[in-house]
Amino acid sequence: MRVLKILLSSTCLLAVPALAQQAPAGQTVATPANWPAAKSQGLIDPATEKFVSELIAKMSVEQKVGQMVQGDIGSVKPEDLRKYPLGSILAGGNSPPLSGDDRSPRKEWIDTSRAFEKVAMEDRAGNLKIPLIFGIDSVHGNANVIGATIFPHNIGLGAAHDPALIRKIGEITAIETAATGIHWAFGPTVASPQNDRWGRTYEGYSEDGAIIAAYAPEVVKGLQGDPGTDKRIQKGFVAASIKHFLGDGGTTDGIDQGDTQIDEATLARVHGAGYPPAINAGAMTAMASYNSWNGVKMHGNKSLLTDVLKGRMGFDGFVVGDWNGHGQVPGCTPTDCAATFNAGLDMAMAPDSWKGLFESTVRDVKSGKIPMSRVDDAVRRILRVKVKLGLFDPARPQEDAPDALGTAAHREVARQAAAKSLVLLKNNGVLPLKASGNVMIAGPGADSIQMQTGGWTLSWQGDGNPNSMFPGATSIYAGIKQAVEAGGGKATLSEDGSFTAKPDVAVVVFGEQPYAEMRGDIRTLEFQPGDKQALALLKKLKAAGIPTVSVFLSGRPLWVNPELNQSDAFVAAWLPGSEGAGVADVLIGDAAGKPRRDFRGTLSFSWPKTAGQFTLNKGDAGYDPLFALGYGLTYAKSGTVAALSEDAGVDASLANTTIYFTKGVTPAPFSFATDSKVTRSAVDGPATQEGAQLLTWPSTPAALRIGGNEPLDLTREANGDLSIQISYKLMTPASTAQVLLQMEGGNNTGAIDATSLFTGQTGTWRTAKIFLKCYVQNGVDLSKVTAPFVVTATGPLSFAVADIRIVSDPNNSTCPGTK
Repeated sequence: MRVLKILLSSTCLLAVPALAQQAPAGQTVATPANWPAAKSQGLIDPATEKFVSELIAKMSVEQKVGQMVQGDIGSVKPEDLRKYPLGSILAGGNSPPLSGDDRSPRKEWIDTSRAFEKVAMEDRAGNLKIPLIFGIDSVHGNANVIGATIFPHNIGLGAAHDPALIRKIGEITAIETAATGIHWAFGPTVASPQNDRWGRTYEGYSEDGAIIAAYAPEVVKGLQGDPGTDKRIQKGFVAASIKHFLGDGGTTDGIDQGDTQIDEATLARVHGAGYPPAINAGAMTAMASYNSWNGVKMHGNKSLLTDVLKGRMGFDGFVVGDWNGHGQVPGCTPTDCAATFNAGLDMAMAPDSWKGLFESTVRDVKSGKIPMSRVDDAVRRILRVKVKLGLFDPARPQEDAPDALGTAAHREVARQAAAKSLVLLKNNGVLPLKASGNVMIAGPGADSIQMQTGGWTLSWQGDGNPNSMFPGATSIYAGIKQAVEAGGGKATLSEDGSFTAKPDVAVVVFGEQPYAEMRGDIRTLEFQPGDKQALALLKKLKAAGIPTVSVFLSGRPLWVNPELNQSDAFVAAWLPGSEGAGVADVLIGDAAGKPRRDFRGTLSFSWPKTAGQFTLNKGDAGYDPLFALGYGLTYAKSGTVAALSEDAGVDASLANTTIYFTKGVTPAPFSFATDSKVTRSAVDGPATQEGAQLLTWPSTPAALRIGGNEPLDLTREANGDLSIQISYKLMTPASTAQVLLQMEGGNNTGAIDATSLFTGQTGTWRTAKIFLKCYVQNGVDLSKVTAPFVVTATGPLSFAVADIRIVSDPNNSTCPGTK
């Protein structure tokens, strides 16, 4: 009840003023008086403003514009700073340090930071020695760095209902970020996800603004210290970035970077809840959102960025953009966008477009298209943050601390957080488990730290990470094994559920594979539509008479009625992070089966009754969840769940938008077709019998097409550096033929000359990854794609294809036909 009182009081403090006039649904210009007031704390003082004013007076146009442009370390090099005086660098989710390995330990990140800083601060004519601010997505710990402590994602922390824990997590995240030479965490996310199909739902604490409002100031103070703290970076604090302003969690159909079509009152009340308390706590930066509000891109909405955020909410820090988000403003490109700065963006995130944006912005400032008053305001805000963060002081004691990442004390907090985040949905008396028993741990997530940490972990999408990349971490299996053996029992890992001696109970760990934005968007809330591998495993164990405990790893509530029906107990474990022992702490009792620790998590998101309840939020008309907001059983308050309907209510084929061919089949809703002149036959794939198609072209032009029923919009995937991956084996090279890669839909006529991919060695399997942006560069319109994979050859060609899908691997992707 103590936490409940905190949440209620936060709600009262953040009451949105009654609207003088109801905002129409199509409104695009905000009225500041309709928004809650706030005021930045601890950012402005006379000494800082005097220092900043004197520095601005010495700066050239080029030096000022440089402060307003941020480049990614995958594109900008330290020596570039001598010509282009950028004010900031970032490491994107897949961007490696200068060593070239994006999965690098601490030292490589420190070396990278120091290499850039050395050039920025070197003695040379005209250099004002303004320090860089280096940012990274430390969204659940500094999870981009090998060996860091990885906390549960925000969706799990929301279920814990513990603001004090959130502050502690912020403090540890700051220490482990500063210790790698990085000064700025791109978090917290204070979105209010309203449609669980959104691929970033797990980055939100809750659908409920009261929980967000209670957490936002605590994580800001954890990352930055209390308002007024000096020498922050020297004390192990970093700048926070409250994001994404505004409405990212409310887009129509849950489409990432989509359009939030709501009135102003709802935008303020639901999606603005976290900003006033975070600003009052001294948040140094805010990140603009990709989405639109009623058709107007946030990166270009002056009424919200300037009039509401900086005006009504009194935000004195600076506003940074998202990855080339400015390029989506009408009339803009990633390399040219005066409109975004005039709207109130202070620093553009221009990862690979920084050079062109710098040059065009210098031009626009000199011409007066961007007023000097706007430039000076942006630069003042940026320099103010650098001063208050302590960047003008070269001391960096955290970088020299020998034991800063993944310490026992830090991991203990992460373990506590994992335990507190668990929500017990069903228990027919099987939990807690006796530590003296014979326990099988099964399922694909049992011994997969990758699955339990999810996206934004070591890479953008969180995939490609074996357990060996998580030194010091504990899988759920390892945690259970330790707890059971300590109680005199036996724990056996069997991913497929096979056994020789029948166990007393099986803990089945399954759920979503890792994903992040865009790739994480789904069209149905059904778990594993059409491919019920986890359900088959549960049925197999039940048929053998083995009690089952399901541990469900997911970044959102999903329709799992069939799996619930087959489980004796069901735990929503969300994405619990690197400390799987926290799960064992709650599931495994003592030798007699008495609880060592009870469940305390309750749902911060409503759980769907059907796979079609895409928007399911308490207070909505017709609210009818399977498990309501706040639901959660405990050992002290147990409960059963009656048999549930297994009618999903949604066509399962709607789910697939990214896999076009795999294991010999074309998953619905796509179909595989060739011109009659192309012969095709089933052949063995690299790992599956008859898991590939052999295609042979004649001496005349012909095509292969994989298409669907509904058009796809792949423009945001192109902006996010996603690629089409093809696994194929060349049989007859295109020695005389030209091979084109195309997409069909709309008025598409462009094509990529991919002939080079179909020459050379024959008879061995190879993989090609082609950036989607290559299609755009070759004149292909990605906004209405009906056939995402088309191959046309003008003459003889033969190859076998085993897999075609969209992936995220920019470091290993190319544009065929370019030098």
